[in-house]
Amino acid sequence: MAATELTTDTFHRGKFTLVQPQKGGHRAGIDAMLLAACVAGGFDGQLADLGAGAGAGALAVLSRCPQASASLFEISDAMLDCANRTLAHSDNETFASRARICKADITANGEVRSRCGLEQNSFDWVIANPPFNDKDDRRSPHSERSFAHVMDGKTIELWSRTAASIAKPGGYFSMIVRPQSIGEILAGFMGRFGALRITPVHARADEDAIRILVTGKKGSKQKLEMSAPLVLHENDGRGFTRRADALINGLASL
Repeated sequence: MAATELTTDTFHRGKFTLVQPQKGGHRAGIDAMLLAACVAGGFDGQLADLGAGAGAGALAVLSRCPQASASLFEISDAMLDCANRTLAHSDNETFASRARICKADITANGEVRSRCGLEQNSFDWVIANPPFNDKDDRRSPHSERSFAHVMDGKTIELWSRTAASIAKPGGYFSMIVRPQSIGEILAGFMGRFGALRITPVHARADEDAIRILVTGKKGSKQKLEMSAPLVLHENDGRGFTRRADALINGLASL
């Protein structure tokens, strides 16, 4: 992808910079920041970012957790190029030594996964921002963006299977999805992850949820917990609530 087709965007109030497509591909935003906020403060283990795109989720964790390391898994060549440019950017030199980029099909089986770096029982925390639009929704005219945003009925199941394989015993898996995917989430996590914590995300307090954040612990038998909703904006304006602002800018974790 030519440099003229890319933008550089700062996150966490200038703590890191992302190189991403100007158009025609997936552009990271609030979803990636909220997903990264699922990882506990002070995390110092190995992170796997499934469908990492240009690296927003992984770098948001590395920015907040200076002892953590991350593996970024992505299948799109265009987004892999962006991820490599992101790590090579001078603003991110403190993260480069703690991150690696791997081309991988998240839906692949056993040996194929391992050859791509998705090795069994290797990661302390797995995060995923899978394709979130139903295949019947209106597709983006841009092929890269459509590929990144459109899911089929097996997406969450397959990504959950991979997460369960690569997470260490007692490791965590966090995912951000649309609320209508709650059934697939529960099915995908069942028998793999317990102690589920579900946080509904609302644009405003008097509006329906637009996303859900889900975290589970591998092998746990603890029951599901529904957390207090995360409200992004005050009802009387477009500004972020204090809690949302802290999470989006790497000042707090869920």
